[in-house]
This record gives sequence, structure tokens and C-alpha cells, in this order.
Amino acid sequence: MAVNPIVVLKFGGSVLEDAESVERVCRVVTETINGGRRVVVVVSAMKGMTDQLLALMGRVGEDVEPSLLDEVLAVGERIAARQVHSVLQKKGVRSVVVEPGTDYWPIITDANHQDANPLMKPTRVEVRRKILPLLKKGIVPVVCGFIGVTKEGRITTLGRGGSDTTAVVLGSSLNAEEVILIKDVDGVYSSDPDVIERPVLIERLEASEAEMLASSGAKFLHSKALRYMSPELRIRVTNLDNMDAGTIIQGDIPELEVSVGKDRVKMLTVILNDGNYQAAASEIGDIISRGGGRIIAMAHLENAVIAYCSGREDAEKELHTLLVSSGKAKAITSFNDITMITVRGKSLETRPGLIQRISQPLARKNINIYGMITIFSSVRLFVSHSRSGEAAMLIREALGVRG
Repeated sequence: MAVNPIVVLKFGGSVLEDAESVERVCRVVTETINGGRRVVVVVSAMKGMTDQLLALMGRVGEDVEPSLLDEVLAVGERIAARQVHSVLQKKGVRSVVVEPGTDYWPIITDANHQDANPLMKPTRVEVRRKILPLLKKGIVPVVCGFIGVTKEGRITTLGRGGSDTTAVVLGSSLNAEEVILIKDVDGVYSSDPDVIERPVLIERLEASEAEMLASSGAKFLHSKALRYMSPELRIRVTNLDNMDAGTIIQGDIPELEVSVGKDRVKMLTVILNDGNYQAAASEIGDIISRGGGRIIAMAHLENAVIAYCSGREDAEKELHTLLVSSGKAKAITSFNDITMITVRGKSLETRPGLIQRISQPLARKNINIYGMITIFSSVRLFVSHSRSGEAAMLIREALGVRG
């Protein structure tokens, strides 16, 4: 007999405004159940509640103990969960409030108050042990988002917008078909609708693309949530009126991966006369692409531009004619036969001492690093092509990554 798929419905504070909106939320839950899916509900605090609690604690004083502040901030989600549970019960839907202190609570975190991180191994065990049996009985768990509990039993919170993280953690742990993040927007747009006129709604995003956007300030998703996304999970960002539409996010962000680029890379260093690196960078890019080459990465100092490119063996000749002969640059130099090694993975930026762990084993073996660029959850370093395989092996050993 086929088992009904699991869906996690997360309702943000922007759609939980009043009694009428709670009624709409519960109607969506009921319709989803009637459509043949088992439902886990995750709720944020009602709109404005967290800000009110923060303001209240601010009046108490600045020296509030972090763990106490988390206990107070968690009140908003507890209230919202009870409101949703109450309306579901009136509609004949069996449900339970899942909050710290109950027999059902599954989210275990570290002790980083106000920005705690779920510990996936114990959390996954607890989710399977406590939440899955409720779903098998046809009971809807109404889970307080944003909240965690340490192994010692202390309340934590996951950071502003942390209910997204709660939903993704539950979806990954339950092997859910989909996590639906229900907000006050139609989905993810090509830019901020408050800034850009007529932005375009994006139908699909790779998980890596969503990570870059969220880490760069886009507000459609808590940036930390994607760290906990399993490769099979589908995330949908939508609103109450378009549950089957919105933006789909799928794909795999590896836990930790070390890869060696296939291209031979040339490193071009251009020393500028006027310090106008924006114009120089544009001209360098035009020359490289015009000859069929590709810019791998680019960096700049106050008086220099460093470009890593492939496919243009003669690039410095044309650059010299355009930039040095015209007086825009003082000199151009290059290194050939360089290879890029990429270290990428979930929450890479949260791993202290990572750069040192990457660079030290290479230094001990006299492998020169011709450049290193860190961006989002990746580190890109450039080494001699002849020693790139050895360098990658050393980095994998240092980070405990299998080849």
C-alpha cells in the first residue's frame, strides 16, 4: 500500500497577523491533508511579536542573560502554535503542539544563544523517533519554529528568520517530499520588489544559487536554512493564494568537497597608473572574452588588477598594447600553467581556522599558492598545475575529506 508523502508547511509571521489569517492558514493545512499528504506545520511568531518581546527586554536592561533572552523570545512561537492548534482542532483535525518541554520536541542545537545551530545527528534521531509516529497516526504536529534546545535542556533560538531553518531540518530528517515556505510574496524575484520596478519571478533555483542570493541579503529565505537541506528535498517559496506555484529550490550543496579544475589557468597582474581598477577590470574582461578566453576569477588592490583566466595564451600582448602603451598601466606580468582548486561545502564560513588548515600542509611541502579567494561557502586557491593533484590530496587529508 502506498504511503502518503510528507510535506512541511512553514507559515511565516508575515502571514500570521490576526484571527482571520490563522483561519486561512488552517484551511490550507486541511486542504493539503485532504489532497493526500501528511502534514507537519511549522509556525513563526505572529507578525511583530518578536520585535515587541525584544523591545520589552530592552527596557529591562542591556545585561540580560542570553539564555533568559532566548526563553522570552521563544514565547512568540509558543503562542502562535497554540492558536493554530486550537483552530485545527475546531476543524476536526487531530494535532499537537510541539514545543520544548513536551514529549515530542526534536530540535537539538549547540549553545550559541540567539544564533544557535541545529545538531543534525541527534536531531534526526529525535525527529524520526518523535515526529514520524505522530504522522503515522494521522496527527498533525504544530512545531514552534525558530526554537531549539541544547543537550543540557536550555532554550536557544536560531536567529531571525530561523523558522525556515526549523522547516528544512524537519523536511530533511523526515525525507519529506517538499518543504513549503509560505510568506507574503509570490516567490523569489530577480531583485528586491521594494527597490526594482517589475522584477521577474524566478520559477526555479539551484540550491547553490539560492545560497548565494540568501547570503547576499535576499530576504526570501533564512541564509542558514540551506545548510540542512538534503539532496532529495524540494523547497518551495510561495504564498497562501498560490500553494502550487512560487519558486522551486532544488539541488545538492556538498557537506565538504575538494575539486581540481580542468582548465590551465594564466594569472595576469596589471599594475595601474591611475588606480582606476574598475575601468581596467572591464577592459581586461573584454580582451579575454573577445579572444575566446574565460575569466575564472578576478581580484584588485588599490593600484593593481589580478585576473585568473583560461583560453588566452597571448592575452598579455593585447593587454600591453591597450593598457601600457596608452599609459593606463605601468606593467603587466603573468604566471602560466596554474590550476584552481576549489574547497566548498555547507556552512564553510562557520569553520574557524579553515584557511590555516588549507594552507599549512601546502607550505610544509613547498607548494606555492598564487592566489586565494573566499566567497560564500567556498575557497578557491591557485597552485602550479604540476603540483595541483598533490595539493588537493594534502587539503583533503587536512580537512578529512575522502577523495
